[in-house]
Amino acid sequence: MRTDLKDVAIERATGGDVEAIVKLAQENGPDRGGELSVRLTSEAVAARMQKLPNIVARRGCHLIGFLLTSERTATASPIVSAMLKTYPGSERAYVYGPVCVAAGERGRGIAAAMFAELRRLLPHREGILFIKTNNHPSLRAHRKMGMRPVGEFTHDGVDLAIFSYTG
Repeated sequence: MRTDLKDVAIERATGGDVEAIVKLAQENGPDRGGELSVRLTSEAVAARMQKLPNIVARRGCHLIGFLLTSERTATASPIVSAMLKTYPGSERAYVYGPVCVAAGERGRGIAAAMFAELRRLLPHREGILFIKTNNHPSLRAHRKMGMRPVGEFTHDGVDLAIFSYTG
């Protein structure tokens, strides 16, 4: 893995990033061979930014990655509700994800750098996420970042692993 990120800025997302986040998410949706499980809308991304930090990675003016978060108590999608029913986490826990790095940028440590920034901004809070059990690169990456499996569930016929960490 190449980890030289001096040409990549990792920072808190702003309202000006909403459309680029949605575009990158669409480019990595299942209809295009990607692994993202949730369809993002501009409204949903903007709403997330009102509560918790969301992180972006960019090279110059190009957004090449994002890591979104939401309060555990926020109105959740059916898949997130199913995860939280299986593993609700601690009282102050939040939902981590989705996280997405542009296809040509993977393997450089960008997801880990965004995660490190999120942990800096949300210390001592538990994050909860799910990953498809057949998404081996994501499972490997999240384990390498120190996250631990805490449960499994199935949603719409897809097997998912639940991971947790404390910032």
